[in-house]
Amino acid sequence: MTATVTTTSAGISPGARRRTPRLAIGLVVTTVALVLITMLSLAVGNKYIPLPDVWNALFAPGDSYADAVIASRIPRTILGLLVGAALAVAGGVMQGLTRNPLADPGLFGVNTGAAAAIVTATALGIAGSTSVWVALPGAFLAVIVVYLIGTGRGRATPVRLVLAGVVVWSVLAAYIQAVSLSLPRVFDAYRFWVIGSLAGRDPQLILDILPFIVIGLVLALTLCGSLNALALGDDTARALGAHVGRTRILGAVATTLLCAAATAAVGPISFVGLAVPHIVRSVTGADHRWLLPYCLVAGAALLLAADIIGRILVSPAELMVGVITAFVGGPILLLAVRRMRTAA
Repeated sequence: MTATVTTTSAGISPGARRRTPRLAIGLVVTTVALVLITMLSLAVGNKYIPLPDVWNALFAPGDSYADAVIASRIPRTILGLLVGAALAVAGGVMQGLTRNPLADPGLFGVNTGAAAAIVTATALGIAGSTSVWVALPGAFLAVIVVYLIGTGRGRATPVRLVLAGVVVWSVLAAYIQAVSLSLPRVFDAYRFWVIGSLAGRDPQLILDILPFIVIGLVLALTLCGSLNALALGDDTARALGAHVGRTRILGAVATTLLCAAATAAVGPISFVGLAVPHIVRSVTGADHRWLLPYCLVAGAALLLAADIIGRILVSPAELMVGVITAFVGGPILLLAVRRMRTAA
C-alpha cells in the first residue's frame, strides 16, 4: 500500500471528502486575498501609487514616474512572496514531522545553523557572506548534527529530535553572540541582518534562492500523504505503508532548503513558520494535502501584509518586517498554548 493510498485512513476525519469543495473554495479566496495584498505591496511606500496605476504599470508599462516606482518595488514584493511561502510550508512540515504543534522551522537548528555560517563567513571576510551558498552548508550541518544526536544508539523519535534541536540551537546561538560581540565589524553587519527585512535587498537574491525554494516546496508537497500517516505514530505509519525514516530525512531536507534560502535572503524572521500553520489548521484540519497548499498561500500573504504594515506605521521611515511578525506571532503563540491547555 502506498503512502498516497493511506492518506484517507491516516488521521483524516470521515467527513474529509465532504469538506473538499469548501476547502477548495477557501483556497481560491485565500489566493485572491494574496493577489490583493501583492497589489497593495506595490502601491504602498514613501509615495502611494493608486491601484489602477499599479495595474497599468504591470500590464501596460510606460515611461511614467509611477511605472518606475512600481518597477523598483517588484523585487521586494517577489522576495516577500517567496520567503513567506517558504517559511510557512517549512513550519507545516516541521510540525508534521515532530508531531509537535509548537514546532517551528528553527527546531532542527536550521535558521541558527544558517546564521552561524553567515557570521563565520563575515568574520573571515568572505565575499558574499550573506549568500545562500554560505547559509546552506551551515543549515545542513546543523540538521545533520541534530539528527545524529537525536538518533544516538537507537531510533530517532520526535522527542529526541526536539531535545537535540534545542541543544544545537543553544550552542550555535552562544557561538553567534560570542563572534558578533567580539568583532565590531561582524556586529555592524550582523545587527542589521538579524532583525529580518525585505528592504534594501539585491534583486539578484531572487534568482539565487529561487531554485532552492522551488525544490523545497515541491519536495514538501510530495510528502503530504506520508505526513498524514506519520500523525498516527511511527508504528501505525509503517503498518499503513509509509516509510518513516525516509519521510523524516526528506522532510528535513525540504525544511533546510526552504529555511536556509529564506534566512540567507532576508535574515531570520520569526513566528511565520509557527503562526501560519496554526491559523491554517483551524480551517483545514490535520490533512497535510490541504494544510501545506494553504500554508504556501497564507504564508506569502502574511509576510507581505506585515511588510506593508511596517511601511505604514512609521512612514516615511519603516519598521523591519521581522519586528512586525514578532508582534503578530507572539499573541498567536499564546492563543495556541491556551488552546492546547483547554484541549488537554
